[in-house]
Amino acid sequence: MNEGLIPRRYAKALYEFASEKGDSKSVYGLMQSLASAFVAESSLQSVMSNPFIAAADKVKLLVTATGAEKGDKVFNDFISLLTANKRLDMSREIALAYLDIYRKANNIYLVEVVTASELSNEDEMRLKSLIQKHLNGGTMEYSSRVDNELIGGFVVNIGSERLDASISNELKQLRLNLLSK
Repeated sequence: MNEGLIPRRYAKALYEFASEKGDSKSVYGLMQSLASAFVAESSLQSVMSNPFIAAADKVKLLVTATGAEKGDKVFNDFISLLTANKRLDMSREIALAYLDIYRKANNIYLVEVVTASELSNEDEMRLKSLIQKHLNGGTMEYSSRVDNELIGGFVVNIGSERLDASISNELKQLRLNLLSK
């Protein structure tokens, strides 16, 4: 059975249900928190997959990881559905699929900028403006980080697109050109 298909179906059902209830944005925030919790705590997935840990304890972990409250009825109902169907172990994949579905439906792009050194506020604002023009009206979830190995320049990742304007990439391309001659 395709492990990616089942989480995607659950995520799609959750998105449709949350949209119907007018709660898709808050569920999106909860799913972001859940996905971040799995990244921050690598052992969380092994706990969710462990058949010897009670489902109630797994539910408590998920609720704590997301910061969900009793008022988050759509999310709580969804966790109850996962518990009843014994799918709590797929919560990470479902969260990632939900984020993907929500972003596509709302024209949101993940944008990561990697630079060789810290950008000034002016340069960062100019780069954000250029990226925003490229998105044709979409919105972006922007993140940036510094990677000294780039030597100079920057790399922009927008979803599956990549613009590599780093010196390390230029040197690599020059090396490949020299080797091919």
